[in-house]
Amino acid sequence: MKIYHNFSDFKKLNNAVVTIGTFDGVHYGHQKIINRLCELARSTGGESVILTFFPHPRLIIDPENQDLKMINTIHEKAKILEGLGVDHLIITPFTRDFSNLSPEAYIKNILVDTIGVKSLIVGYDHRFGKDREGGMRELEAAAQTFDYQIEQIPEQDINDVAVSSTKIRNALLQGEVALAAEYLGYHFSLHGRVIKGDKIGRTIGFPTANIFVEETYKLIPSDGIYAVTVAMADQTFKGMAYIGQRPTINGMTRNIEVNIFDFNAEIYGQDITMYFLEFLRHDVKFTGLEALKLQLQKDKEDTLKYFKSLS
Repeated sequence: MKIYHNFSDFKKLNNAVVTIGTFDGVHYGHQKIINRLCELARSTGGESVILTFFPHPRLIIDPENQDLKMINTIHEKAKILEGLGVDHLIITPFTRDFSNLSPEAYIKNILVDTIGVKSLIVGYDHRFGKDREGGMRELEAAAQTFDYQIEQIPEQDINDVAVSSTKIRNALLQGEVALAAEYLGYHFSLHGRVIKGDKIGRTIGFPTANIFVEETYKLIPSDGIYAVTVAMADQTFKGMAYIGQRPTINGMTRNIEVNIFDFNAEIYGQDITMYFLEFLRHDVKFTGLEALKLQLQKDKEDTLKYFKSLS
């Protein structure tokens, strides 16, 4: 898959099969559209193109509201789309000027003149252009002028999946990572660099790797303990992750840590990815480190039982 960060990097295609959207999560509903996109490209001898946006349009149109968090980073999204067989991914810098394009200018200048659209696939509720004024009526009218085909994925086909990015975000914010995985078709993950912590975990027999997630827009699940797998380099390990402020030691910042089972190497500065499989318990304050240690022992037992149930 070829990735472009500006329209100027993209060379107009002879037979572009295009779809448009933010596709946060690339969940089952999105996958219905993308699978149809790739299928149509193959059957017509064309090339599949996804036009997506970064940052999320809501963050530009409503800059006072920065509460929206993304299920995927832009790099995670690209990796998933590549796995689905997409040929070209255009990551459009979403700006105020871009948001003010009229529907007509959007169609002609971008879809037709820049990408070379011959077939366009959209969801049933697709809106575009200034104030989201554009829709199927404008797309169908322009199709007559610019000679492209348009296909709309019916509402029933998407809603039958009973999933949305909002549902997935809400599940993750409640710690329901297993439910989120059902919606997504894969396990939610966090990717980050291992940084130095205060090493309190080592003193009670549960050393942890502290994870720094660079992308501030990335959604972090609810505080608590989770069963996870940890991928680094070419290896995968089992473990239990902690998200929270460490109330037992009166912590002041929200930490993301993971106790990796059967592992004792120094990995400061390395990038790792945690895949969230199951929520184990909420974060609570204990009377001291000894009580915390006893609970962590139980947490590890519960985590190992969970992994055993999978085999």
